[in-house]
Amino acid sequence: MECRIDGQVAIVTGASSGIGYACAEALAAAGAALAINYNSHADPAEELAAKIVHAGGRAKAIGADVSNPEDVQKLFSETLSAFGAVDIVVANSGLQKDAPLIEMTLDDWRKVLDVNLTGQFLCAQAGVRQFLKQTERNVSKARGKIICMSSVHEVIPWAGHVNYAASKGGIMLMMKTMAQELAEKGIRVNSIAPGAIRTAINKEETEGDKAKALLKLIPYGRIGDAADIGRAAVWLACDQSDYITGTTLFVDGGMALYPEFRGNG
Repeated sequence: MECRIDGQVAIVTGASSGIGYACAEALAAAGAALAINYNSHADPAEELAAKIVHAGGRAKAIGADVSNPEDVQKLFSETLSAFGAVDIVVANSGLQKDAPLIEMTLDDWRKVLDVNLTGQFLCAQAGVRQFLKQTERNVSKARGKIICMSSVHEVIPWAGHVNYAASKGGIMLMMKTMAQELAEKGIRVNSIAPGAIRTAINKEETEGDKAKALLKLIPYGRIGDAADIGRAAVWLACDQSDYITGTTLFVDGGMALYPEFRGNG
């Protein structure tokens, strides 16, 4: 049975490239109207919105820095002005500022936590406030859906990336706590934890000899595509997953299974 979310309105943050772009594309193809959030790269977000509209869908590109509460309010108000409601929030925006622990600056620590963790908190909070304001929309069994974007590094330590790993570990318990609090209100909250996903940003690490080394960490034998995450987002947003809340869906080809231990039993 096909996953459909016709008549629903979705906000996807950080949707001008990579995983966010793929999630926005997939949600639109499944029938949702899309608020395509970007921070500094407007052109690809505008192009995606135009592509969705040309295909007969509804979409609007909206600039906002998710770590800024005023920008988050602007994102939601512009979405409501364009589409009249919000049913799905995919809190995807994230970044890396990598360094060994003893070399990491406080600014880089704070920036990653501000975007990756606080940004998701602010977007989830704004989404839930809107879900509770809305009258019965009859477009979904759930009153609203929050999908956080985590990582396999919510459970796998990652040397040289302490700020990133801390943000993703925080997302795991933030998501579970929100789900526990909101389930009785009919709001579902889940996470997606991507593994190695091929995007333009990490092209160097996912091709050639580096790709061969990376595949040793992926039991399933292939590097993921952003579309794999987009399909997961659609499933978590649709009624096929209606009895699921408080769960992290790992989309990683088995990377979180600690494949280094194969044969050591």
